[in-house]
Amino acid sequence: MLDDRKLAVLRAIVEDYVSTNEPVGSKALADRHNLGVSPATIRNDMAVLEEQGYIAQPHTSAGRVPTDKGYRLFVDRLSTIKPLSVAERRAIETFLSGAYDLDDVVGRTVRLLAQLTRQVAVVQYPSLTRSAVRHVELVPVAEGRLLLVLITNTGRVEQRVIETGQISEESIGHLRALLNTCLDGLGLGEVPAAVADLPDRVGPDERPVAAAVLSALLETLVEKHEEKIVFAGAANLAAVDFSPSLREVLVALEEQVVLMRLLGETGDSSTVTVRIGTENPDLGLKSTSVVAADYGVGDLTLARLGVLGPTRMDYPSTMGAVRAVARYVGQILAGS
Repeated sequence: MLDDRKLAVLRAIVEDYVSTNEPVGSKALADRHNLGVSPATIRNDMAVLEEQGYIAQPHTSAGRVPTDKGYRLFVDRLSTIKPLSVAERRAIETFLSGAYDLDDVVGRTVRLLAQLTRQVAVVQYPSLTRSAVRHVELVPVAEGRLLLVLITNTGRVEQRVIETGQISEESIGHLRALLNTCLDGLGLGEVPAAVADLPDRVGPDERPVAAAVLSALLETLVEKHEEKIVFAGAANLAAVDFSPSLREVLVALEEQVVLMRLLGETGDSSTVTVRIGTENPDLGLKSTSVVAADYGVGDLTLARLGVLGPTRMDYPSTMGAVRAVARYVGQILAGS
């Protein structure tokens, strides 16, 4: 374990390297930070930090830079996550509250995160498997054709066009009422069992349409919507020190499976998780860090969002932005 003074030296090295992108020397630390000790003592502390793998000497530079292990200790020992300003919080709330549907919420969220953090933002769509039915609508759109609309309590709207042949308004109304009576409030995992006998609950003339509606509804539920992820801000990578591995990072970002692993598993919605460098599961992302958080409605976790950037990242500010945006997205979905 490192004592408080060595932790203060490590914290100062991380802060200086993040802000300057230059290796940090003992004299600079003594000049910039009120560490209360001489440059010679700081050099001794830096020697211990280097020996234990928290900092390293790049090339022949006299200065030192944090390692993945050093960043990890820095993040683990963060006493506070930097809060957003009142103006930033108001701007987030205004921007997200203007969204008109779930796609717009996700699109606005990913753009907002990229702008706030100047990193690559990644947002996972709410999982249908964690949602419940709010309403089912059947809308005639053409002769012999219906639009099935499934609306969930998490703001998702799923649509399917159904070829039905001739059907009366009365039959459509009957089917609509029947579906909402048996499905309202059910978790989507419970829907198949609840509607399995739908064709048997209607008259002979309505059974072909009921069977077509049932088929479309089940088709909607079996698609793996929870694997849908969007990202924005890839251009931000051009502004940082990724030159040797930029192509690997961009290739990794194009893979949905990689992005799923990148965000990690859902857990405690109050916790912001940070994966640094080699802690990331994809080798192409070993030069990056990922800051992620769950978002949801009330106690229900729906999905995750986060940002990806260089390991030389402003962790307190990035963690604060990710946490704040996750909370606002949950509030927007709760009121949708």
